[in-house]
Amino acid sequence: MAWLNAVPKPAEGTKRDKMAEAVKVPTLSRMATMKKDKLPVVMPPAPAYHLVEYLIEMGMSEAAGMGMVPLSWREINAWCDRTRVDLAPWEARLIRRLSTEYLAESRRAESENAPPPWRAEVTQRELDIEMARLEMLLG
Repeated sequence: MAWLNAVPKPAEGTKRDKMAEAVKVPTLSRMATMKKDKLPVVMPPAPAYHLVEYLIEMGMSEAAGMGMVPLSWREINAWCDRTRVDLAPWEARLIRRLSTEYLAESRRAESENAPPPWRAEVTQRELDIEMARLEMLLG
């Protein structure tokens, strides 16, 4: 989810970075771009999907003094108390780990060359869109 929600940026100091600054083009997240291009948003399988839903409900991460940080144990416990969901210890540890990994992937995914953290089959529509972009760029 972090990769899909990231807004790709060119590497700092490159020509593409300077062009992006000069043109002030509004950028879209990968998911928004895929939806705009009418491409299916494919997610990897999640065997314990209920834990992913809990993580989304908790908020994926929380704000701290210097930016975003993984969910704290206090936040996870507060969610459990408020919703009356009694997580097993391994479930709570997994939710905290997923929060940590979400933030790490969010930072990695800001690179426009970052591959998705899962492998999905490339569709013909995706190939057609990329070929059209290349032809437009190269002439």
